[in-house]
Amino acid sequence: MAFSIAYSKRNNILSSIAALCQIFLRLNFVHPKSAIPARLWHTALYTTITLFVFSFFCSTNLFAADEPRGFSIQSLETLMRDRVYLLNANITYNFSNEAVEALEHGVPLLILVDIEILTPRWWWKDKTIADLEQGYLLLYHALSESYVVHNLNSGTQNNFVTLQQALRFLRHIKELPVLDANLLNPDKSYYLRVRTHLDIESLPAPMRPLAYISSDWQLASDWYKWPLQK
Repeated sequence: MAFSIAYSKRNNILSSIAALCQIFLRLNFVHPKSAIPARLWHTALYTTITLFVFSFFCSTNLFAADEPRGFSIQSLETLMRDRVYLLNANITYNFSNEAVEALEHGVPLLILVDIEILTPRWWWKDKTIADLEQGYLLLYHALSESYVVHNLNSGTQNNFVTLQQALRFLRHIKELPVLDANLLNPDKSYYLRVRTHLDIESLPAPMRPLAYISSDWQLASDWYKWPLQK
């Protein structure tokens, strides 16, 4: 729907510009002996076209921001219990209309959370000590009209009446074990970084080519870093 509206507005703009260009050409040739120099005609019409296009964009609200979409990590922290680092995180998931529509038509959406532990190196890129991946499969059951979140790591499954409830559940990662502290060198410093993204590779094959080039499917957060306290 949003695409068709934008496409229609773009066509209206192009049609209006084309009409003004026709006026421009007619004035240029209909008044070859006019007392007003052609250069002034050109300047006046160019300014008119520019102002018209700008006002059209403003009036049709094409510059207005879309609904918030994309993933972002709002907060992150680690704690240690029995010499094991545990991760807490709050993540915001804003899906595009296209992704929600696909979900409600039976397309499963796989959300991946990438977790890495690194140690800094001044002479080369930071060294990865450990990495793990959490996978959450988001499904919609049309018969029961419910949303399902399946944790692919633990095998647990949770059902929700609305998509908003499912996303609120996904928002929180609580005390996820990420690393045994005994594996770290006490003389070195370490940090943890986390990101989350929608796995395009898990989409049905016919959908992938468009998903790779469409911003509606490029749903991912930035890396969020957190120092590991010894």
